[in-house]
Amino acid sequence: MSTIGIWIIIQLMISKMAGESFNQPEFSSLPTWSPNATTFASGYTTGNLIYSIFINTNNTVYVSLFGFWRVRIWLEGSIVPFRDISTSPRYPYSVFVTSNNDIYINTGDSPYSVDKWTLNATNSISSMSMDGACFSLFVDIEDNLYCSLYNLHKVIKYSINGSANPATTIAGTGNAGLSSDMLDGPQGIFVDRNLSLYVADCNNNRIQLFYFGQSNGITIVNSTEVIGLIPLNCPSGITLDGDGYLYITDRYNNRVVASGPNGFHCVVGCSGSAGSTSYGLQQPSALSFDSYGNLFVVDTYHDRIQKFLLTTNLSGKYKFILSQS
Repeated sequence: MSTIGIWIIIQLMISKMAGESFNQPEFSSLPTWSPNATTFASGYTTGNLIYSIFINTNNTVYVSLFGFWRVRIWLEGSIVPFRDISTSPRYPYSVFVTSNNDIYINTGDSPYSVDKWTLNATNSISSMSMDGACFSLFVDIEDNLYCSLYNLHKVIKYSINGSANPATTIAGTGNAGLSSDMLDGPQGIFVDRNLSLYVADCNNNRIQLFYFGQSNGITIVNSTEVIGLIPLNCPSGITLDGDGYLYITDRYNNRVVASGPNGFHCVVGCSGSAGSTSYGLQQPSALSFDSYGNLFVVDTYHDRIQKFLLTTNLSGKYKFILSQS
């Protein structure tokens, strides 16, 4: 059996992935989305340079607006922003929200830090300092904070439960490389309930899986696997659905791809070219589900958030069955 086949079976054996604060929908069949998106936010609402989006289980949308020095928040069903968290004069790069509504924001300029904003707070608390910007943030079920350091080629982890221990490197060596223990420009990250770490290893054009406590990663997919006649080209955003399948923003191929029972396939932006139309994307950097299974994509080059509506039904339990061969 192939590596991807074994990996899918492992994921299906996990009763439920981490996801108390964000959405991991379970789909009744191989899901599909409308190829034509609606624009959730753009223009004067978003400014320029959007890199990160987070949607919690109440369908509150959080977007880091790098050019506006703030994180902007929308409540479910509204296109009018509900709240802004100003990070001025520093640029917000990434955002993650925990189940108790603590908001973690990384600033993309020196002095680099991850700051915590509690619900309705007017000032932040510094949670972690580092030597570079976090392209992506994640908080696992044991309250460990993860940061992917794109320019330093590693992922670090820090306990946010009052530990005095410094942040530790859990993936990558700090030098760019292609070996199993190295990364080159890591971007999106995801940590499952088993504390396994998934890394979108952009410059190596691959997704690496680091099991808990392991410094050598397993390659889930890379540029040798052709998806819709096109190999991966800088995977950036990454998430998993409730069935353990992987969704990736394939940045320089201007699309979103996903794994399924028959391997990887294109989901949206599948025309093969960049564009500003309703069915086009250009250099997408992040993605997130709402609780209805709709897919929100950060279309970075066009400074907009695109919403792709789910066209198949959700399910409360697993429907994919694999047979060994």
